[in-house]
Amino acid sequence: MSVIYEKKGNIAIVTIDRPEARNSMDFDTMGQLANAWLDFRDDPSLWVAILTGSGDKDFCVGADLKTFIPAVTENIDDLASGKKSLLGDDYPPNAPLVAVLREGDIWKPIIGAVNGICSSGGLEMLQGTDIRIAAEHATFSIAEPKRGLFPGGGTTVRLPRQVPFVWAMEILLTCEFISAQQALEIGLVNRVVPKEDLMPTAMKMAEKICENAPLAIQAVKRSVRKCMDLKMEDALNLELEIAAEVFMTEDAREGPKAFKEKRKPVWKSK
Repeated sequence: MSVIYEKKGNIAIVTIDRPEARNSMDFDTMGQLANAWLDFRDDPSLWVAILTGSGDKDFCVGADLKTFIPAVTENIDDLASGKKSLLGDDYPPNAPLVAVLREGDIWKPIIGAVNGICSSGGLEMLQGTDIRIAAEHATFSIAEPKRGLFPGGGTTVRLPRQVPFVWAMEILLTCEFISAQQALEIGLVNRVVPKEDLMPTAMKMAEKICENAPLAIQAVKRSVRKCMDLKMEDALNLELEIAAEVFMTEDAREGPKAFKEKRKPVWKSK
């Protein structure tokens, strides 16, 4: 297995475990990632996920240039038309896009814990997370054009929406690495910490999120993501619809009740 998928209470930890290949993604890795994300999405006991890589050198350097990329270039017409999947029946046909968090409708929070080089598909995947912690030695880049390829996992769409336009274009057009500190300064990551503090910091953040009502948190993420590109009026109307759903839950009654009784709320995800 090249993906370690752990469940610790309400927190899932997804670790890309191919250190011998710089945590790059081959077919099985993408399939395993997709299955992990879909299980996380559908398991009501899981409220937050942490995504990281094994070791302290590489978070993920993207798709495996020796196996995955050649297969894509040789079958691009069938893949684009949906006639063919490069993965077996054990994995969803859109596994590569689910793996990099471009598809799947995962409204639960995901924390990225960047333990080293985060490049190409690794950076595309990171852009699908909600909160990002980076080790001090981490670096970030989009490298596909250096190999004559295109960053098709969502980067040309998501990166200019997540960091200032000029920084997005510099990263996309020069294909050069930026440091963890630069990533912090442009808003690509939330925190930069010593490598030994990376996972403890990510776990602390996950635990803090878990103190809140899970359905309300998921609704907040869904509202932000869905409303981001709508006209203001449409966005505000959709926000009201999502809010109404939350106010009808048992947890919406439990929160004020627990406050009145001066105790911690007991969330039921109902």
